[in-house]
Amino acid sequence: MILGVNIDHVATVREARKTFEPDPVMAATLAILGGADGITIHLREDRRHAKDRDLRLLREVVHCELNLEMAATKEMIRIAIAVKPDMATLVPEKRQELTTEGGLDMVGQKKALKEAIKKLQDSGIPVSLFINPNIMDVDISKEIGADMVEIHTGVYANAKGKNQEKELHRVKEAIKVANRLGLLANAGHGLNYFNVKGIAAIEGIRGLYIGHSIISRAILVGIERAVREMKELILRG
Repeated sequence: MILGVNIDHVATVREARKTFEPDPVMAATLAILGGADGITIHLREDRRHAKDRDLRLLREVVHCELNLEMAATKEMIRIAIAVKPDMATLVPEKRQELTTEGGLDMVGQKKALKEAIKKLQDSGIPVSLFINPNIMDVDISKEIGADMVEIHTGVYANAKGKNQEKELHRVKEAIKVANRLGLLANAGHGLNYFNVKGIAAIEGIRGLYIGHSIISRAILVGIERAVREMKELILRG
């Protein structure tokens, strides 16, 4: 199971002062030294944290998996085709949100997503869809040609007790269906050092994508150690 580390929050700290530090590109190289199997960057339409420059430099220095999270817009598709990340993850995006709040609207955006997937795949870029843990969303992902899905674990991460067990079951079922349909299955959002083991133990998950918790811990212990500790938890799972 791979660990993809999202370095957006390093850019968030940088943009708080509109300066040059901390550099998310340098953070990415240290994360890889700590055991990250890949680096994720979300280039938002409003460029609130990561910038085009970050993406270009990451493409030059990241020799493991570079995952570009992006909205399915003409601008972002153009940028992805030019930069050629190792994979693109299509995500919903709202200007006012602090972070991605849920999975894609698979019914309402079905046609647009299908067109975006084809354009990216025609350029040699595998496509993942960030979806809620719903069987219908998995089915639609297969129907419109996605290579893989990333199951949204935010509700699981925020739930407690029996509710968390219920949400864990939903994630498990979505992963199971994805595998059965021949889709690679990833998971992410809200995962931290306390709740990751339950998700890591699910059979059939290709990779976990984690950002905020690792970067938060890195402030206290350094990014190499933070990544190494998360990787150990995943392997134990």
